[in-house]
Amino acid sequence: MGRLLRNLIMGALWLHDGVLHFYHLSALDYLDPTAVLEYNGNVPELLEVKEKIKALAEAGDLHPVLPAYQPDEFCVRDPELVTQLVYNYLKALDIQAKGRKAAAIFSGKQPHHSSMVVGGVTFYPTLGQIEQFRRIITEVIDFVKNTYIPDALLLAKGPLAPLEQASVGATAGHYFSVGGYHLDQEGNNLLYPSGVILNNDFKNILPFNHDEIREEVDYAWYKDEPRPGLPTERITEVALDKEKGYTFVKAPRYQGKPMEVGPLARMLVMQPGAFMSLMKELNVTNPGVVMRHAARAVDTLIMADTITAWIDELVEKIGSTGVYGAGGNAQIHDTDRWDPPFEGTGKGLIEAPRGALGHYITIYDRKVKRYQMVVPTTWNASPIDNAGQRGPMEEALIGAPVPDPDNPLNPVRIIRSFNPCLACAIHITHPKGNRIISLNPGY
Repeated sequence: MGRLLRNLIMGALWLHDGVLHFYHLSALDYLDPTAVLEYNGNVPELLEVKEKIKALAEAGDLHPVLPAYQPDEFCVRDPELVTQLVYNYLKALDIQAKGRKAAAIFSGKQPHHSSMVVGGVTFYPTLGQIEQFRRIITEVIDFVKNTYIPDALLLAKGPLAPLEQASVGATAGHYFSVGGYHLDQEGNNLLYPSGVILNNDFKNILPFNHDEIREEVDYAWYKDEPRPGLPTERITEVALDKEKGYTFVKAPRYQGKPMEVGPLARMLVMQPGAFMSLMKELNVTNPGVVMRHAARAVDTLIMADTITAWIDELVEKIGSTGVYGAGGNAQIHDTDRWDPPFEGTGKGLIEAPRGALGHYITIYDRKVKRYQMVVPTTWNASPIDNAGQRGPMEEALIGAPVPDPDNPLNPVRIIRSFNPCLACAIHITHPKGNRIISLNPGY
């Protein structure tokens, strides 16, 4: 039951993230919102959107829907299509919030949920709370299947296809997924399989081995360490005077190669029919910015098709009474695994919406001695390594067309397609200006 609750919390977050990223973090980079002013249809909802945009234009403040960069030759300008997409953009504001609300039912809050602990979860839901979750998530799923997926695939196959056919935003072609989301109690079946792809060889999925991960800091503002090193061995000591340093992001590598992680990597490893058919239809051999968005859409659809089965399984396990211990297999955590060893190291790897996420811990005297994280954006935004290899985001920028240097929209599109989070990738604090609190152990 703890496994199911974890899956449901993450699944709701997954659906929220797909909708949020497509509409609110990326879509306006591909549209000319002023085209709404030319809408001549008679659909009441779209006319209402037109009036809203018109009022903003008359006030001289289109910034809520007009990005900082001006529309270019790749932007969609068809009034009918743009008006519909802007309407969906506004509707998605409510839908993505509902995804977070659903997750918070079981997690206490969202983001940074509080109910997950070592060995399971701390929250035992009532049947009423499960049905509340189901009602909300059903509405989100309906939007994903009937609005988000059609919009994403329409743009990928239509007006944005030239970007993909030019391989804009393509990387060196190395991908991996660490896998995740157990479909059985034994952990034998995963929703997302693990695997490795090298040099865009999509027909040869190699097994993933977490012991092949190493980190380098040659071009990062950290003190040089023996290289390459395991994440559990890293010190993370800031060195701001490092001459060749230019970032606080480290350079993780797998078998010495920079790896792209995220929905595109997951779909290339998993190879679902819908995604591979689109790859074939567009004749894609070196996926770029558009396929990254298409992969996220298919990835979200896979979770939407799976999460309702988890809800049904949870209801079955909780039993007909919904009272703890009254029926069914209602265990929510394994207390035998709560106590840490005197010393040792451990790691936990899972697929997050942005990609492969790794947590590494070193324990001594039953206390945390060192804790390191290698998150999706650490992989994607990593700097040059000691072999001169660029990280995926840097590599994706090479060769991108920038007709107007004062309006660099393609680099913006490329970076946003990775759904980056530098706050996730950089985990350092500065000793000045931060409160340090000493707690009395006997309190």
